[in-house]
Amino acid sequence: MSGIAYDLTKIKGIAFDMDGVLSASTVAVREDGTLQRHSNVKDGYAIQYAIRRGLKLAVISGARDESMLPAYRSLGITDVYFHCADKVVTLREWMNAHGLSADEVAYVGDDIPDLPVMERVGLPVTPADGADEVKAVALYISPFAGGCGVARDVISQVLRARGQWLLPDAFGW
Repeated sequence: MSGIAYDLTKIKGIAFDMDGVLSASTVAVREDGTLQRHSNVKDGYAIQYAIRRGLKLAVISGARDESMLPAYRSLGITDVYFHCADKVVTLREWMNAHGLSADEVAYVGDDIPDLPVMERVGLPVTPADGADEVKAVALYISPFAGGCGVARDVISQVLRARGQWLLPDAFGW
């Protein structure tokens, strides 16, 4: 049973912000000024699993540092967008490229720059530690903090609703 009050069988695509969603809100800064982000391996597995099940996934971030690009590519995410000054434009382009309508898309964001995007999708989601302004527009507030399982939480609920979570062929049975 889902904790999300939305018809999850409609969802065909999920877009994620990076900092504060796929990685924690805090980012270590190395001596040379580069950033050190961390990712959650359970989120990573759910991302790979979702892609194998045909769910369209994207990362839409305003971040300029692209250090996570190889990690996202290794998980199978082909639609990764950095330097997004206007996330709405990027979201529309991604949706058009995949033939997705607003009610078929979830967006997971955690802070004020995510608000315009969240207002244009069927299922706006935020992590437990999302900003209050974002929580006010989210239809679902995950019990998991950013970088600590929010992606797996949303993906698993969507795939369960579609009857695609924990299928035997995913494990080579």
